[in-house]
Amino acid sequence: MTDRKDQEMTTPIFEQKEKEEEVIFESKHLNLFYDEKQALKDINIRIYKNKVTAFIGPSGCGKSTFLRCFDRMNDLIDGCRVEGELLYNGVDIHSINPILLRSKVGMVFQQPNPFPMSIKDNITYGPRCQGIRDKKYLHQLVIDSLKESALYDEVQDRLKSSGMALSGGQQQRLCIARCVAMRPDVILMDEPTSALDPIATKKIEDLIQKLKEKYTIIIVTHNMQQATRVSDYTAFFMLGELVEFSRTEEFFSHPKDKRSNDYITGRFS
Repeated sequence: MTDRKDQEMTTPIFEQKEKEEEVIFESKHLNLFYDEKQALKDINIRIYKNKVTAFIGPSGCGKSTFLRCFDRMNDLIDGCRVEGELLYNGVDIHSINPILLRSKVGMVFQQPNPFPMSIKDNITYGPRCQGIRDKKYLHQLVIDSLKESALYDEVQDRLKSSGMALSGGQQQRLCIARCVAMRPDVILMDEPTSALDPIATKKIEDLIQKLKEKYTIIIVTHNMQQATRVSDYTAFFMLGELVEFSRTEEFFSHPKDKRSNDYITGRFS
């Protein structure tokens, strides 16, 4: 008979398992075609809430095409069709009104694209389109969104000035502020720093780390060092296929696929 003392010694002190991460997007056997040309092939992946997922791979490998699946931007391309499932909180996105989907899944593009209007009007444009007219609410939304995008201190005294007059890095942060003003669940970033200098790039990367406390972020990047700095998970694409997906540290230290290893060590041709 085992006494109580023996039971206590054989029972693990810490029995709690690490909390399972919440899935916000899940792709199941997703294929995408431009007319007869297949651009994405049988993509299966889970995107986790409040994490940064980086899509990497050579040019033309399908990573930006896949990114545009999440907000149905590919719907705007003639001849494009999607097969398989892409679930957002368990619901197939093709059953969701695309306008509603894009209010929950925002996009930041490669080139900063502020609207030709004031900083304030850039940020309130989306909420106003949704019928929000409360001036007090909109004013506070401008302040909060600029603070979230680490831009408020630089522009607080010129909110009525044109957003086009800002520097490239400031314009990109304004675009992020415009995105977060919609209070999305997910922010898609398609090479958001490729047009920026190193100082502006670092500000965006630091911002990404703060934003993931509130938002799920998916970023396409050609810069593998950037992927290691900002992401929790990395997905490697090649010729329209998802070759490998794992935690970023694991992917770069112990890639499982030879193609992944060749790519990150520079032997890819």
